[in-house]
Amino acid sequence: MVLGGGGITGAAYHFGTLLAIQMATGWDPDDAEVIIGTSSGAFAGAMVRGHALSLDTLVGPSGSVDEAAEWLRSRLYQRATPAGVLRWVRRGLLPGITRPNLNLVLGSPALYKTAGIEEWVTGTLGRLGETWPDKPTVIIGFDLDNRERVAFGTQAAPEVPLCQAVAASSAVPFVYEPVRIDGRWYVDGGVASGTNADLLLAHPKPLDLIIVVAPMAASESRPGSRFYEDLFDRAGRTALAAEVDLIRSTWPETDLLVLRPDDRVLEESRPNPMSVEAAIPSFLVTLRSMRDELAHSSTWDLLERHLVIERAKS
Repeated sequence: MVLGGGGITGAAYHFGTLLAIQMATGWDPDDAEVIIGTSSGAFAGAMVRGHALSLDTLVGPSGSVDEAAEWLRSRLYQRATPAGVLRWVRRGLLPGITRPNLNLVLGSPALYKTAGIEEWVTGTLGRLGETWPDKPTVIIGFDLDNRERVAFGTQAAPEVPLCQAVAASSAVPFVYEPVRIDGRWYVDGGVASGTNADLLLAHPKPLDLIIVVAPMAASESRPGSRFYEDLFDRAGRTALAAEVDLIRSTWPETDLLVLRPDDRVLEESRPNPMSVEAAIPSFLVTLRSMRDELAHSSTWDLLERHLVIERAKS
């Protein structure tokens, strides 16, 4: 299972999507043989492995939408003391001068720190947040020095607690300070790809079914969308298409199901996917959207075959 990036509204989309599948099929997402999580998908993946995929996890003990927004704000937006200008010059500004793009903001000072995200993970998962799941779980970060993605949870990456890996994977440049691990700086894994689905090919054998949940790879533009929404979605679609093509050519017998937000979800979750006020509306509309998605024969036949019939046989 691949859970892509997408801010707090992306996390709400993950929760709504996976809970809808669970309610419809009886399948526990934690039964996924491997989970690859990027950014908000890293948080969702950690909650799946910790059996904490619930609305309470997403919004806490809130009694209203306003209380939920405040609860989320206290975890996502803990103020930092802006620093790290030299780090930004060395790792973002100077490398980006020759080829100007979004990499210019890598390592930049930011208003917020990821400490609240770490606390959210450990407060919800307890000891698991301080260790690592027994089942294969991969969290994607981006190494600022080597300018490459790092798959925490694999032998090629530093050993870190789950909470720190999720924080690093969620450190959106310019919003959050980079996360320092073993003397190196890491930011949001979505810098490399919003999904990183191709890393599934490291699994020792082909998987029967791959579910990709991609909040930032919408198929169509939202009416009235801001210009940057299309840029991010286009980048997400392009990367995911290449990853899917590679998986299909390598594992031709594997079934793939890609789930993306429709126009109803986009209307609630955009233009700012980091909006805490949009989290609950995004979650609720995702449930309605998934009701229709699961009614499509192409989607339901696939899920029924792999998650209902095969599970019943076992």
